[in-house]
Amino acid sequence: MPEKCTDTSRDCSLVSRVDALERANEQHSATHREMFDRLRVLETLSAVQENKLDTILNKLDALTGKVEGLEAKPAKRWEGLVEKALWAVCAAVIAFLLGRVGL
Repeated sequence: MPEKCTDTSRDCSLVSRVDALERANEQHSATHREMFDRLRVLETLSAVQENKLDTILNKLDALTGKVEGLEAKPAKRWEGLVEKALWAVCAAVIAFLLGRVGL
């Protein structure tokens, strides 16, 4: 391998190696640009998905509240019915006792 290469001599192995490295560097630069572009797209899509997830979770919370309200409604009706039945029994017992006493 000659230590000195001239501009006209393309046979120098060092020049060919430098040229190969420069081509590889250009390819790597293009690959890096493509990777960064893809990362930007992924970040944008991730932000959109996060926004959609927040919207879904908010709607789910609202629906959970509605479902809990609907589930509680029959229980309230049952409690109301039991309360009225207890009042009726108490009124009957009081009426019976008053009738026994003579009032």
